[in-house]
Amino acid sequence: MIDKAKDIRKGEELDLFKLTEYLGDHLRGFSGNLEVSQFPSGFSNLTYLIKTGEQEYVLRRPPFGANIKGGHDMHREFRVLSALKPVYSKVPKPVLFCDNHSVMGTDFYLMERVKGVILRSRPPKDIELKPELMRSISEACIDNLADLHTMDLNAAGLADFGKPDGYTQRQVEGWIGRYYKSETDKLPHMDEVTKWLQKHIPAQKYVSFIHNDYKYDNLVLNPEKLDEIIAVLDWEMSTVGNPLMDLGTSLAYWAQADDSDALKPFSLTWLPGNYTRSELVERYAEKTGFDLKDQVFYYVFGAFKIGVIIQQIYARYKIGLTQDPRFANLIYAVKACGANAVKALEKDRI
Repeated sequence: MIDKAKDIRKGEELDLFKLTEYLGDHLRGFSGNLEVSQFPSGFSNLTYLIKTGEQEYVLRRPPFGANIKGGHDMHREFRVLSALKPVYSKVPKPVLFCDNHSVMGTDFYLMERVKGVILRSRPPKDIELKPELMRSISEACIDNLADLHTMDLNAAGLADFGKPDGYTQRQVEGWIGRYYKSETDKLPHMDEVTKWLQKHIPAQKYVSFIHNDYKYDNLVLNPEKLDEIIAVLDWEMSTVGNPLMDLGTSLAYWAQADDSDALKPFSLTWLPGNYTRSELVERYAEKTGFDLKDQVFYYVFGAFKIGVIIQQIYARYKIGLTQDPRFANLIYAVKACGANAVKALEKDRI
């Protein structure tokens, strides 16, 4: 049931000699014996399991060939975890940050390993995901997001982790720019969405600390009580901004049973029992008190943003900066995101 690491993918190996030497100098209690494996899922930052003696850690580093000044700032992610941990229990404890590029050519950091169940694109072995269980997991998922978004920023000391004024406008412009910078194929639906988003930006009403990639496979569940979230992972894009942009991204990841099969590999939200997107919005509004009359905009933005993230990964594959075979057909996922956004516009619902 516990999420497990596997063999390291070709081209993503670490220099064990240099890593061992560095940890020997900087990691308290380091035994000198190092075992490294890789968590196989995920398409962005690379995540490794580090074992030394009886201790286990998770190492995070940017993907090879990525623009480090973009969404792969390890120092910022480490700082976010350090600031969140005292006020939000559902984050792994940060352990060690390294900006010495002689070790692996980039910044990286270590955090504690939180053992638990992660719902990825396929159900874990030996777990029967019955409708009543999925119902309660999906409820815990949206309730936890609402809790994050209603956290007192000043009391938590998190107010300085972003620039909330004008956040929505900047996000729309920024993701459109990223899309065209990484464009490899002409996709009419994505073009249509960029034009619509620029013309329909709503007034920004709320400011919260936001995750920006909140979905099932970034949640660690208690193996003894699967509807209990014990950790939230991958805070690389977190900031202070408009919480409804965060909700929109989560809704766009949330494929339903009646959605295109191209959208379902994102997670297991389409299994019987899960909340629908409309039910998520209703529950979130009840928990936060936020006005969600512009939910179509936020959902369409989320679908577009996910398409851009996938497009950036596909572009790295196309120019040979990564050889991961999983990336070869990602262009079809970009097309599906664009089509899903246009469908929402045409029907004026999520």
